[in-house]
Amino acid sequence: MLGADNQQERLRTVGWIVGFVDGEGCFSVTIQKATTATGWQVFPEFVVTQGERSLQVLHDLKEFFECGKVFINRRNDNHREPLYRFCVRSIADLREKIIPFFQEYQLRTAKRVNFSKSSRLAVLS
Repeated sequence: MLGADNQQERLRTVGWIVGFVDGEGCFSVTIQKATTATGWQVFPEFVVTQGERSLQVLHDLKEFFECGKVFINRRNDNHREPLYRFCVRSIADLREKIIPFFQEYQLRTAKRVNFSKSSRLAVLS
């Protein structure tokens, strides 16, 4: 059982994660034409992107959620440093870890609507 100090630290961490994802995260679903029974394939994902100087926070998210991958973002744009992404694409991880977390600890910005729509599609996938 966790002590009071550990519970307080977890609450601070959870609050930080919710706020950070509210500002920097993205919940999306890509739907592509495919040779499946329905003719479509659904790709839900949860992504947080950061510059190289803040790469450690992406690894912290990966460790906290115990899933996903951190990799370099291959976009060419006007950023002054390489961009990295923490990305969860596994439907099982989305269903079992990411969606329950953000259902319990709700986002506070308009991103909550995106999460709600994306999570419904992820569950149906």
